[in-house]
Amino acid sequence: MAAVPQDLVGKVAFITGSAKNMGKHFAIALARRGADVVIHHRKDVAEAEQTAHEIQALGRKTLIVQGELTSVPMIEQIFAQILATFGHIDIVINNAGMVLKKPMAEVSEAEYDQLFNINSKVPFFIMRECAKHMASHGRVINIGTTLLAITTGGYSAYTGSKAPLEDFTRALAKEVGGRGITVNTIAPGPIDTPFFYGQETKQSTELFASLSVAGRLGEVKDIVPVIEFIASPGSQWVTAQTIFVNGGIIAR
Repeated sequence: MAAVPQDLVGKVAFITGSAKNMGKHFAIALARRGADVVIHHRKDVAEAEQTAHEIQALGRKTLIVQGELTSVPMIEQIFAQILATFGHIDIVINNAGMVLKKPMAEVSEAEYDQLFNINSKVPFFIMRECAKHMASHGRVINIGTTLLAITTGGYSAYTGSKAPLEDFTRALAKEVGGRGITVNTIAPGPIDTPFFYGQETKQSTELFASLSVAGRLGEVKDIVPVIEFIASPGSQWVTAQTIFVNGGIIAR
C-alpha cells in the first residue's frame, strides 16, 4: 500500500458537523495526511469523542467544539477558541447541512428559514471569519450539491439554500486570493449515507443510482480524495470553482 502523503503536517483543519457521517471521514482523511483537527458537533457528544480518539490514535491533536452555528456569536467564539488553542487555522470545510425533500407548495416558512439558516447563513459567516483569521495559503471548502445542476422536483428549498454557496465561493476567492487562500465548492451527487436515505424511496434511490455511469450511488470514499486534493498545497491553482463529483450523473 502506498504511503499517505504527509503534506498537511503543521496544518489545522476545522470541519463543521464532523463528529459522524461524511464529515467524520473528511476529518480522519486530513488527519492521516498530517493535519490536527477541530471536530465540531451540535449534540453528538459520544460520536465527537470517538472521532477525536480515532484521530489522536493517528498521532494528531484534536479539539472538540460544540455549538449551534446559526448563532454568529457562537461562530466567532469557536474561531477564537481554535486560535487560542492552535494559533492558526489553515483548512475549513463547511460540511454541516440540512436536507428537505418536499414540494414547494408544501414548504412552510419555518422550514424555509431553517434550511437557509443552516445551509446559507452558517457557511457565509464561517467564510467571513475565514476572511478575517485564516492563515496565508489556507483552504476553504464548501459542501454543495449536484442538485444545483439538475431539474428535479421536491428539492426547491434545499437546493435554493445551497445555491448561494457558489456566489460566496467566487466572491471570497477573489477577496482573499492575494493571501494564497483558495475557496471552492464541492458538489457531490447522491451519496450512500443516512443523510440521503432519510427522504428517498426505494424507487427514487434506484433512479438516482441508474443515472450514474456506473449504475450506483456515490460513496463517501468517492468524495474523500477530492477533499484531500483541494485541501492540499498542490491545489493552489484551483479556486473559485464548483466541482461536481457525481459519477457522471450530470456535467456543467
